[in-house]
Amino acid sequence: MSVLEIRDLHVTIATGNEGPAATREILRGVDLTVKSGETHAIMGPNGSGKSTLAYSIAGHPKYTVTGGAVTLDGQDVLEMSVDERARAGLFLAMQYPVEVPGVSVSNFLRSAKTAVDGEAPKLRTWVKDIKVAMERLAVDPSFAERSVNEGFSGGEKKRHEILQLELLKPKIAILDETDSGLDIDALKVVSEGVNRVRETGDTGVLLITHYTRILRYIQPDFVHVFVDGRIVEEGGRELADQLEAEGYERYLTQATA
Repeated sequence: MSVLEIRDLHVTIATGNEGPAATREILRGVDLTVKSGETHAIMGPNGSGKSTLAYSIAGHPKYTVTGGAVTLDGQDVLEMSVDERARAGLFLAMQYPVEVPGVSVSNFLRSAKTAVDGEAPKLRTWVKDIKVAMERLAVDPSFAERSVNEGFSGGEKKRHEILQLELLKPKIAILDETDSGLDIDALKVVSEGVNRVRETGDTGVLLITHYTRILRYIQPDFVHVFVDGRIVEEGGRELADQLEAEGYERYLTQATA
């Protein structure tokens, strides 16, 4: 079993100003444990720091960790480079995936698999694995020869992220607003892909979202309410239903009190 542990995590971001106010604290002491086979949903309003948590774990240079610890199976994640975090078993599906002109999806995926595993996959097996994964995600075979995310629709970008997830088989998958911009058909297909990975029991999932819509298809084991840079309440699936009915106003009022 793999375990991602986050303890008292504090993170700042540069504001672009000069002087003592040149940074702003976004994460204000986050505690969270995610284990293989578990699905944790982090829900909260815009600007609460949910995406900052995802990018800080992944090692984005824009964010500075000023306190706390992040470990994966006892290893210090914060001491790792971005590629070392990926090789250790961390995966981030971004809210806004970037375009990589001139690099085909097939070459990108094989390069990523080689980098993560430390050796190139056997070509015959790899071709079969890609074909099966693309069929499951209702992706046209020609998709493999297109440049990564260049000219992709929102749905195609998210399917590509889940295609990576299925092929790379990480220990911990962080999905940052995977439901953003998806129509109902694409949402179902993407959710089914996430569920296939979950069902292996080998991957822990940290699902970041504003809405309960995706939680109708990906059932979380734990729900965490994220407000003002910290987790303010935790519960099961019923907490997501409560948020759907009541919104975040109660938590926002408490945070400013």
